[in-house]
Order: sequence, then C-alpha cells, then structure tokens
Amino acid sequence: MLFFYDDKKAPVYSQKLDISALSSATSVHPDGNGSAQFILRLPNGEVELKASDCECGKEWKCFILTVTKLSVPDEPLLPGQLIRIHEVLEKEKNRRITLNNFSSTSLKRSSSPSSLLTTMPTCFHAVSRQEAAELLAKNPSCGSLILRPGSDSKSYAVTVRYDQGTPCLKHYRVLAKGRSYSIELERRVTVPSLQDVVNYFVTQTQGNLKPFVLQTGTAEDPAV
Repeated sequence: MLFFYDDKKAPVYSQKLDISALSSATSVHPDGNGSAQFILRLPNGEVELKASDCECGKEWKCFILTVTKLSVPDEPLLPGQLIRIHEVLEKEKNRRITLNNFSSTSLKRSSSPSSLLTTMPTCFHAVSRQEAAELLAKNPSCGSLILRPGSDSKSYAVTVRYDQGTPCLKHYRVLAKGRSYSIELERRVTVPSLQDVVNYFVTQTQGNLKPFVLQTGTAEDPAV
C-alpha cells in the first residue's frame, strides 16, 4: 500500500493506493518541467507517479517493485540505494512471515467451522513496536490503540498513545491461553477474544483510547 501526504508535516495521509496486484512499471523519464515520472500498471488501470528528479524516481520505482515482487529489480542504482533496497526487502519478507504466522495461529486455535469466520480486530497491524509508535504519532485522527504481533512471534501486544497534554506511549503484552487471552497488567486480566482485548482498553479509559484504523483516501491522481 502506498500512502500519500499533502506535505511532509501532514499528520494524516490524504490518499492511498493498493499496489499488491502491480503487474509492471514503466521506465523513469523527465517530464520537461525538471521533474520525473513513471507509470504503475495495475489490473484496474494505470497510475502516473511524479518524483523530484530521475534519481529519486528510479529509487521509488525500485522500492515499489521490490516490495510487491519480493525481489530486487535489475536497475542501475548507487551503492547506498542498493543497501536501502535490500533492507526494505528483508523487512517486507519478515513482515509477511509474521502476518502469515499469526493468521495460521488464529486458525489453529479455532475448534469449530463457525470460529474460522472470526476476523482480527480492525486495529490489528503487523508492525513492530517502533512502527506502531510512528503510526500513532503521525496519524492521531485515526485512533490511539494498535494491536500488533509480540516481539517473540508467539504473543500479541497492545501499543497505546495517551495524549493528556504530553503524549505518552505504553505497551502491553497479550498472551494466548488456550481459547482466551491474558493481558499482562499489574493485575492480570483474561478475556475470551482479541476483540475483547481491544474492548477492555476502550472501556477502561471510558472511550479515551480508540482503535487505530487507517482512513480511506480519495481517488485523485497521486504524486510522489
């Protein structure tokens, strides 16, 4: 998913684009105004992206192709750019592995056909502790509570951002106990589902904490 912001200081993105089904991207070329552009080809049409110059455009194109195809494209890049591309590739591979592991674990815990239909809470995001903190800081209007994988890939965690004058981040571990989940607080709290984990924090703060759900952007032509 590509997220677009009106400027670097904007707290919430204005548009987003699903590129999971990307088929190809054209070569980067100058547009005659000092900038550069290239086109992403998707099943439902083409999207033209603009960058400040050709070098920036090439790097963006490589990042996009690397994440969607899970391989580094054969493009001429500087050593520093290649290092960043490989770092992004490993990060994306690990993110997908983590997400798949949690999806499989959730299915294995199910004991009846109806329970297979249970979905993860909308505020679940397969992100690290640092990434969760960044999402909450940059998108305050989207919510203040994220459910995410735990650091050991066997548990879950809740990251919340309290904003009472001075923003304060806290992280809570959530352990799977058979068919229930245990929130590791000073006094352990056990609830029957992950959705109940989210509901517990919302209820205990009288609605001050809200599940983090990314907003849907408009369908205008995006520009990098």
